[in-house]
Amino acid sequence: MKGILGKKIGMTQIFDEDGIVTPVSVVLAEPNIITQVKTAETDGYNSIQVGFIDKKEKHTTQPLKGHFEKAGVSFKKYLREFRVEDTEAYKAGDEIKVDIFADGDHVDVVGTSKGKGTQGAIKRYNYGRGPEKHGSKSHRVQGARSAGTYPGRVWKGRKAMGKMGNERVTVQNLTIVKVIADKNLILLKGAIPGPKGSLVTIKETVKSSK
Repeated sequence: MKGILGKKIGMTQIFDEDGIVTPVSVVLAEPNIITQVKTAETDGYNSIQVGFIDKKEKHTTQPLKGHFEKAGVSFKKYLREFRVEDTEAYKAGDEIKVDIFADGDHVDVVGTSKGKGTQGAIKRYNYGRGPEKHGSKSHRVQGARSAGTYPGRVWKGRKAMGKMGNERVTVQNLTIVKVIADKNLILLKGAIPGPKGSLVTIKETVKSSK
């Protein structure tokens, strides 16, 4: 499993040789540092833990200070794990750069969607509107919620108004349009979750491309 952590910069568009425009999301993926190598013998599974973005010592807890000092790396703001089949090729302190991916690769992108606060059912779940005329007072409200007799209440799990967004979202099988290794940039076809400046995880897709 190949993977790297990055920061969403925003969206732009690029043109190919035929003049066809492609919308792309730009991700800044500065070198990730391996902070720990886990093996099946000691931890029950094989994986590597990587850190992304340096942070100050005063913002680091004592247990994490010991963790980073043991690995011999600087303090990191984000830590994530990637499963690997063979841990022999990795050791603490190694760097993972954008060149692990190539143009045309297919990846999954994980991020936290934009928070939109408390929203009604029409915006949150695409409910239909009520009548606009003939004396109706039900324009943008939820319709019939339950039966009038049995059970005479709203079932648990019924879609309704509430907090929208700000949750983990995975977009699968996106195409890498271009990897700019000297600038640590990855251009992904289409949109990815999250606002500008948010953390995203790019890893090999679990779906095979056609």
